Amino acid sequence: MLILTTQTIEGKNIDKYLGFVTGDSLLGANLYKDMFSGVRDVVGGRTSKYEEELLNARKVALESMKEKARKKGANAIIGTRLAYHNLGGTMGNTIMVTVFGTAVSYQE
Repeated sequence: MLILTTQTIEGKNIDKYLGFVTGDSLLGANLYKDMFSGVRDVVGGRTSKYEEELLNARKVALESMKEKARKKGANAIIGTRLAYHNLGGTMGNTIMVTVFGTAVSYQE
């Protein structure tokens, strides 16, 4: 599945616009406890455990979006955007990763 941030596919004609697709993933509050529990994960001011968890959350969100696009008959997603949301309050320190775009069909 081709995933692009652009609104077009260079050198290709889009046959059908199949609609808006999204994918979401949540990072729980325990991540924050783990992240600050020890200095061993901090190298050069970056927390490897936190980056790993964000990477996994992005992968889950992307896979969810791709699956929804496949069900619509798409072979690409254009105009893709990625957003992070802090869901404080009753959700604690939960971070939601959201990815969204337009599912399309094009001739490969």
